[in-house]
Amino acid sequence: MSAPDVTRPSTNRRIVVARRPVGAVTPDCFRLESVPVPELADGEALAAVRYLSIDPTIRGWISHDTYLPAVPHGDVVRRGGTAVVVASRRDDLPVGSAVFGMTGWQELCVLGPGDQVQPLPDGIDLADALGVYGVTGITAYVGMLEYGRPQAGETVVVSGAAGATGSVAGQIARIRGARVIGIAGGAEKCAWLTDALGFAAAVDYRTEDVGARLGELCPDGLDVFYDNVGGDILEAALDHLAIGARIVLCGAIATYNDVEPRPGPRNLSNLIVQRARMEGFLLLDHVDRFAEAALTLAGWVADGEIRHRTDVVEGLEHAPDALDRLFTGANTGKVVVHVAG
Repeated sequence: MSAPDVTRPSTNRRIVVARRPVGAVTPDCFRLESVPVPELADGEALAAVRYLSIDPTIRGWISHDTYLPAVPHGDVVRRGGTAVVVASRRDDLPVGSAVFGMTGWQELCVLGPGDQVQPLPDGIDLADALGVYGVTGITAYVGMLEYGRPQAGETVVVSGAAGATGSVAGQIARIRGARVIGIAGGAEKCAWLTDALGFAAAVDYRTEDVGARLGELCPDGLDVFYDNVGGDILEAALDHLAIGARIVLCGAIATYNDVEPRPGPRNLSNLIVQRARMEGFLLLDHVDRFAEAALTLAGWVADGEIRHRTDVVEGLEHAPDALDRLFTGANTGKVVVHVAG
């Protein structure tokens, strides 16, 4: 068993939950603090966090119980990250190992026997391990193929299409032979979708009437709607369903900061008329497909079939700003925080 590294850091900076957000997440919801690094017990390893994954689900986790319990006040903000082991008393995690796990918003994390971590292959970019090869890419893969099931010649519409998950989901549908339309905010994002990612068209929700544009672009209706946004955009899509359409509910970021629940879509009855299906999913239910998804995505990236972007925010102290980028639409592609290294 490897001995602890005597040169390891003695202080850990971390961001904890200071208060529950009401409406938009504000800086006072978090607190940056420094704490001593504990001595390692047998079966534990100490890892230096390199990158943090920034995702909309964090908003729910710091607010209330969801599919996981809310993060308690004073606890480190929960989220996955990539890290490198710097001291170890775990046989399966020698010093120098690169891993993915639920590191939390901190510079150092202790990985105990009960903590599930995934060793990363040599040479993989530690930021990409959180994006196209990680949770967001695998979410796009499972959501589009298991629930959307696009067929050649069908029309697929993706909301939040310039984000980490939406951009990959749309390209997967394109690879399957579908005609893909993306909904995104801003001319630059829309141009990226059509010029770089191979989308057939893009709708700018900031300057265009989404419903009217979908009517023009989908005269025979849409066959698959992969929704990351919810709210008014979901309602617009419900007005343009083809018979037998599939709506995949991946996220609803437009509603996460609502203080009061907004009324549901007025046109849900279109699901009946069009014999359509609307279904949500959680990636945690598909752990058995992670390896398949990661290997397939890696092949598509290597072949140039899938392109991706990483939006890097520097410094642990700027993690709250990185989360805000998701809700203001400032990001293109996967948002990560570069912690160290």
